[in-house]
Amino acid sequence: MKAWRWVLLLVVIAALAAFAWPWLAEDPGYVLVRLRGWRVETTAIAALVLLLLAWALLVLLWRLLGWPFGALNRRHRRISRRRLGEGLVALMEGRHGDAERDLQRAARLEALRGPALLAAAEAASRRGEYARALEILDQAGQAAPRAARVLRARTLRRAGKPAEALALLVPEADARTLTPGGWRELALAALAAGDLRRARSALEPLRQSGALGPKAYAELESRILTASLAAAADAAELNTLWSQLPKTQRRVPAAVEAYARRAIAFGLLLPAMDELEAALHREWSPALVRAWAALGDVDAAASLARAEGWLASHPNDPALLYALGRLSMKLGQWAKARQYLERALALAPDPAAWEALADVHAALGEWTQAQAAYRNALAVTRGEKVAAPLAEARPGVIDTRPIALEERDEHGVPRLRP
Repeated sequence: MKAWRWVLLLVVIAALAAFAWPWLAEDPGYVLVRLRGWRVETTAIAALVLLLLAWALLVLLWRLLGWPFGALNRRHRRISRRRLGEGLVALMEGRHGDAERDLQRAARLEALRGPALLAAAEAASRRGEYARALEILDQAGQAAPRAARVLRARTLRRAGKPAEALALLVPEADARTLTPGGWRELALAALAAGDLRRARSALEPLRQSGALGPKAYAELESRILTASLAAAADAAELNTLWSQLPKTQRRVPAAVEAYARRAIAFGLLLPAMDELEAALHREWSPALVRAWAALGDVDAAASLARAEGWLASHPNDPALLYALGRLSMKLGQWAKARQYLERALALAPDPAAWEALADVHAALGEWTQAQAAYRNALAVTRGEKVAAPLAEARPGVIDTRPIALEERDEHGVPRLRP
């Protein structure tokens, strides 16, 4: 673009000269300079040209004189940029000592001082040298105060001082001038400090900022809502908190599950069941199915009928099959319970399902199979290999039932299991 600018400037000058030449040729002007006996006479045009040449000569001379100093400055900038790049690469590679050294050297260049010191503080923080990181942030605060404040809060939170990190960010949060990264740190610090109200208040600004992707934001939102609902001291506080949450947050599956489990603890079985069934109607969730199954004591027969209706739409869901097995056990339907639990275990190993199956075998007097199922439950809990295959649960009986049923969408195309 610079070349085009020069070309355009030359074209403008040429056009001006072409239009001004007839006027200047008629009367070129007269300039007389006398100095200590020296006398110079010339036209105004020639004087202007001489002045331009003198100015160009002075500029050239000044640049020649400043070239050695400019060369040193250019070398300093080049080395600082290289050290900044090397320091950032070392930081990403986990060579935090090398990263801090290179970044501190890069910070000697004023233009790179802010980002270099911030990255150096992050390197020191990752090494666990929190006091050193805070010292570097004192210097970085002069060049990039807002970024340094957010990074200071992160360092304090990592150092196990979430209350101090929260106090550092609260003034800007109240003024609604906190950066997106600051809202994230505020939410995490408040969650760690137990200030769940403040953590919830950071969710909406954080969502609007778009600083986190949908998955990361949903995970953080679930953590905060779950902790908030689990911390309710009594049923009245739980219901008040649940009613005050925005509608979008009351639809988060983790929040619905946390509310239901806390409501069960306070004896609010019917409200918990209503919320779970409404959530399952909106979006199917195996975790919610397990929470719903824990409410089977309210009306086991009606719950079993409702769950068997869901089975038509979700025939290969281990959580639903486990819930059906538990509900069948509550009604004393041991053969049906064994069928559901075996199908659930064939689809996905689960210690709770193995334990439930062991209880079924024990109720049926099948002590050998019950002991094997208990051993498998313990093995799955420990992350060990199941000792006995499912097919050996009832020796001598050939199981011809399908483990997984084919599912098709509304167009008749088979669905693939994830």
